[in-house]
Amino acid sequence: MRILLPLLMASCMAAELPADLLKARDAQDRAALDRIAAAADAEAQAKSNDANVLYKAAQAQLIRAEVSMELRDKNAARGAAEAGIRVAEKAVALKPNVGEYHRILGTLCGQVIPANVLAGMKYGKCALDEVNKAVELAPKAASGYLSRAVGNYYLPASFGGGPELALKDVDKALELDPKDADAWLWKGIILRKLARNADARKALAKSQELHPERIWTKQQLEKTPEK
Repeated sequence: MRILLPLLMASCMAAELPADLLKARDAQDRAALDRIAAAADAEAQAKSNDANVLYKAAQAQLIRAEVSMELRDKNAARGAAEAGIRVAEKAVALKPNVGEYHRILGTLCGQVIPANVLAGMKYGKCALDEVNKAVELAPKAASGYLSRAVGNYYLPASFGGGPELALKDVDKALELDPKDADAWLWKGIILRKLARNADARKALAKSQELHPERIWTKQQLEKTPEK
């Protein structure tokens, strides 16, 4: 069985995030993210048969996990991802034909793995299957290809992934949505992995131009050599 390594940062496209969640993500404001996630979780408990409410709770936990990984707190990322999985699974069960619900679930599964490599057997399959299902159900959604690109970035070529494959998926995401700042960000990271630093800086600069508020984009640009 192939193991999909962490879908660490493949969040929702910035335009799809609620304003308060987007602002907290961009600023890496964990206290605000904790408050938002707690409120979303309370609503999910009160409206456990509302798939969209469950989805929003899962989305908030995904962003908590994402920012925790940016700040290198693997255990916090795992806790947030596991909380998100619980509500994402319920959303998928209620509406199994919504590709975005599968994408969120797959991404959350990938976020568990860095803190517990042994979880890779269980959560790696979930990540791979759910993101592929998202692409199957919503082939015109850039976010599905972006999530798969990040997964392939972390998946070694010997397991069927690698940066070259990731680049194809991120380019498909940008074909569908040329103004997706997250896709430009990940294109820069992937190109840097391929030692194409000049091109990587251009992609990261494009991401920053489209969405200048995000701290992590600035950090990635600063750490990318000019040549």
